[in-house]
Amino acid sequence: MSTVTTRPGRPGTYGLVYDGSAMLGRQLRRIRNNPGLLILTQTMPITMLLFFGYVFGSALAMPGEEYRSFLLPGLLVATAANGIMTGMFQAAQDTHRGVTDRLRTLPVSRAAVPLGQSVADVLVTAAGTVPLLLVGLAVGWRIEGGAAGAAGAVALLLLFRFATTWIGIFLGLLTRNEEAAGQLGGATFILPLLSNAYIPADGLPGWLRTVAEWNPISAVTTALRDLFGNAPVPEGAAWPVAHPVAGSLAWCGLLLAVFVPLAVYRYARGER
Repeated sequence: MSTVTTRPGRPGTYGLVYDGSAMLGRQLRRIRNNPGLLILTQTMPITMLLFFGYVFGSALAMPGEEYRSFLLPGLLVATAANGIMTGMFQAAQDTHRGVTDRLRTLPVSRAAVPLGQSVADVLVTAAGTVPLLLVGLAVGWRIEGGAAGAAGAVALLLLFRFATTWIGIFLGLLTRNEEAAGQLGGATFILPLLSNAYIPADGLPGWLRTVAEWNPISAVTTALRDLFGNAPVPEGAAWPVAHPVAGSLAWCGLLLAVFVPLAVYRYARGER
């Protein structure tokens, strides 16, 4: 029985950047060749903004435009959290179809393939954020915190998307089946519901409020609202929400520190 020899990638940072750029190009071509999925993922947040903003807004104490300004940062972060689902499905699809095994035989850095996928996902997310912000402006949302605050909010949003994509890549490599990844990824819709993305957390029951405030989505959502100037930081909240920018950076750092090594190790290990 013949064996396949796996050659090591180019050494050092140069090798990672060079190989990662090649894998990035592959991922972008892959996304370009699947426009239906791209359109769906970009239009869904806009649909939710219009539906939630006009339906839920009438049922809450906030006036319509005020609630839509409150809602938009939450939808941005909920969309970023979907990096778990997209990262999981794409990694599982490549593994299930044998693409990952073929890539593993190439002389490329072991971190290049997941890195290329995660960077491509962030670039697509950045492009998809623009129409959502434009629709938000059309329905009454405004940037009240200045240009520097808005730039910081977008940078923090993309960092969170980058972190969640690595979670998805690891889980996709772990499941190795695109159908299972699709079903498991669909369950991630509950994560924004257990946060302050759509409604204020201070009205939740005690234990549920604690869960919501320690949800990373809540910290990032509060940070975006603060940086955009859309809502003040709530008083008496758990530390990540009471200090939202620091809490968001801490969550992103923790998620990357855990899941980047796990994803790279799982990719390099293969079926062994």
